[in-house]
Amino acid sequence: MSFTYPEVGATRDGGPLPAGYHHGRVRERIGHGRAAFEAAVEGVVTFEVHRAFGLRVESSQPRAAAGVRVTSTLALGPLRLLHAPCEVVWALDEPARGGYAYGTLPGHPASGEEAFLAELDDHDDVWFTVTAFSRASAWYARLGGPLTRAAQDRALHRYVTVARRIAARASQA
Repeated sequence: MSFTYPEVGATRDGGPLPAGYHHGRVRERIGHGRAAFEAAVEGVVTFEVHRAFGLRVESSQPRAAAGVRVTSTLALGPLRLLHAPCEVVWALDEPARGGYAYGTLPGHPASGEEAFLAELDDHDDVWFTVTAFSRASAWYARLGGPLTRAAQDRALHRYVTVARRIAARASQA
């Protein structure tokens, strides 16, 4: 299976995102200290951030790494509202940065990429960045127009909120 967009990996360097897509980037301080950073990274690379967001996540491996397949499902009881197959395109595991990005595969209602990155700065502050570029590919996503884009923007902020909670639990331990 191949990606549904040609700009695979475009979220990696934090530079300009590709034209022709809706762009979103949220960066916020979520905690302080090595324990908060490590918890945030662990929450990201084990897909805990997504599960705590309310998604059902199935992955081909327990941790994000290039090539890992991830399918997120949003359901309301027995009704599946969203089925989103993706593949991890890059992953970072550095002393002060950790996270990954995944790109959309056929069957995803959008086409594009999302990156989730935790960073520990020189002052021991923990920052979390979610970066995305996408455009609707399924008819129902295109039909949603501005509502679909607004939902994605809201989701980016919600991921940050979840990462903040994960980092805070580590700080209190």
